[in-house]
Formats: sequence, C-alpha cells, structure tokens
Amino acid sequence: MEELILISAVVACPSHPDTPLVEDYHAGDMICPECGLVVGDRVIDVGSEWRTFSNEKNAKDASRVGAAENTLLEGGDLSTMIAVGPGDRALDDNGRSIYKNRRQVSSSDRALLNAFREISQMAERLNLPHMIVERANTLFKQVHEGKSLKGRSNDAIASACLYIACRQEGVPRTFKEICAVSKISKKEIGRVFKLILKNLETNVELITTGDFMSRFCSNLGLHQSVQKAATFIAKKAVDLDLVSGRSPISVAAAAIYMASQASDDKKSAKDIGDIAGVAEVTIRQSYKQMYPKAHTLFPEDFKFVTPIEQLPPP
Repeated sequence: MEELILISAVVACPSHPDTPLVEDYHAGDMICPECGLVVGDRVIDVGSEWRTFSNEKNAKDASRVGAAENTLLEGGDLSTMIAVGPGDRALDDNGRSIYKNRRQVSSSDRALLNAFREISQMAERLNLPHMIVERANTLFKQVHEGKSLKGRSNDAIASACLYIACRQEGVPRTFKEICAVSKISKKEIGRVFKLILKNLETNVELITTGDFMSRFCSNLGLHQSVQKAATFIAKKAVDLDLVSGRSPISVAAAAIYMASQASDDKKSAKDIGDIAGVAEVTIRQSYKQMYPKAHTLFPEDFKFVTPIEQLPPP
C-alpha cells in the first residue's frame, strides 16, 4: 500500500496534473478520469487472488486461499485429495478430464467443528466477545481428547464449556442465561459443568454479587444511583454474614429489590426474578434475611423516596 501511495504522488496526467488518478487493480494501470490516459502501469494488485476448480460454466469462482487455519483441528494442514469420476462423467464437453476437489474431514474434526459452531452461535446470542469463544473451544477440545465424558452429548459439553469460559474470563453468566440459548436443560449443564471441573482439574473464580449487578440493573432500566445502592447493600449483607448459604445471584436480586423499593423506580420481585433467573420466592427469602438490618445496609448518601420503615415487609 505504501508503494501505491508513492506512485500516485509522483505520477500525474500531463494534461490534467491536478486530477486524482484512478487505480485499475485488475489491469495494473493508473488512469486519468478526465481523458482516459494511462499514465502508470504495473500497480500492485492488493485484492484477493482467485482460482477455480469448478467445472460448472456458470458457477462463480471460489477463493483460492479459503478460511484461516484452525489450529484446534487435526486436519489443519489443508491437505486435499483429487478424485476423478468414473466413466463418461469423468470427461467434460470437450473430452477433457474432470477433477473434483475433495477435502477429507475426520470424524473427530467433524465433531469439533459442530461443537465450535454451536459455541459460536450461543456466544453470538449472548453478545460475548471472541476471546470467550476461543477459550470455550479450547476447553471443549481438551474434554473431547480426554474422552472422560462419554455418554454426554456434545451440545451439553459445549454449553458447560461456554459457562466455564465466561467465569474464567471474568464475565460470568448464569446457568439460566446459558440454558436460554442452548438446547440443553439447566440441570444437565450443571452436571456436565461439575464433571468438566473434576476431570480437567481446572477451577473457576468464585462469582460475587458485583459480577451481575451492573447487567441486571441495566436490563431493568434502573438509575445509576439505585445500582450503586444495590451493590453497596449486597456487599454489606455478605460482609455482615446476613445471607449465609444464599447464592450471589439471589443476594444480588434481593439487594436490587430493596434498593428499588426505597427509590422512586420500584421493581417487583417477579420483575427482578425474570431478569436474574431467580425464583420470586428465593428473592423474598434472601430479602427476609436482610430486612432486619436494612438501616445499616444502605449507603449514607442514598436519597430515600420511601423510608426504611415503610419498605415492604418480607
């Protein structure tokens, strides 16, 4: 590209020196658009190289280089087998031999490709970054090569790998969120998740209430001040050991419920449960444990619309 810029800077049309030249990459010429004069040649073609192996006259040419090599696949050497058809079908209209380009894919690579495609589709529905997809693909390949989860469906393993990848990359998703974009039940994903951790001897970071707070509040359309208060309430409740035995997700949901009820943007436990993937009764149970200490849970600068004394009873 630097060479092209240099050429266009020193070459100009004698009749129209101020007119920008048009670069014809296919012909390798630089042309004056005013008079059509070719004022430069041998321009480097920076476009794709194309080559066809197809014998259909009306078929479009396919790219010669193809997609990027996937290092997770065994057949990543792009090896090709040329096969000739039998009988008259081996000759075209002019009597020349017809060759067909066939790529052999092993059953192992086929299983990996299907799993990688499933992981990519789930990640796309969840708007997850590509680095999480790569980590999930690597985890799936490790499980696949270890052959320690025989009898489990590849879709279940792919879903569990995506869940683990999210946890390891610091952007955890709930089992319900993974289940919503998967074909597998929440219970089965949980089982496979535990098996993968056991067999790969890997671990995941413990999830906290703060991992979900921003996303839950954003999906509920809550103001930043409510999110800040809910984050403070959840952390304080954990520090005071008020919600022992409760999952971080249910504690986060209960904290959002308490903060929203004290603000002018009140959300019901059902609305919060639908977003957080937690049952309404579970939120109320966590809220019940936090309610007696509500006056110590709110940040000092929180502006109450509903006083603590008037918060809904558990």
